Amino acid sequence: MEEKTYKLLGGSGALSIAVGAVVMTAGIAGGVLLIVSGARLLAHRSRLLF
Repeated sequence: MEEKTYKLLGGSGALSIAVGAVVMTAGIAGGVLLIVSGARLLAHRSRLLF
């Protein structure tokens, strides 16, 4: 029974690391896209007509 728990915890830990890496990558990519988009808006704000 202890071996089964040990294997389950190992798999769970590996899954947590993988999900964390994916979330971190998506967060960084999203942040970069927001910064680039904001910079483009600021650079072209003189061309905006209301």
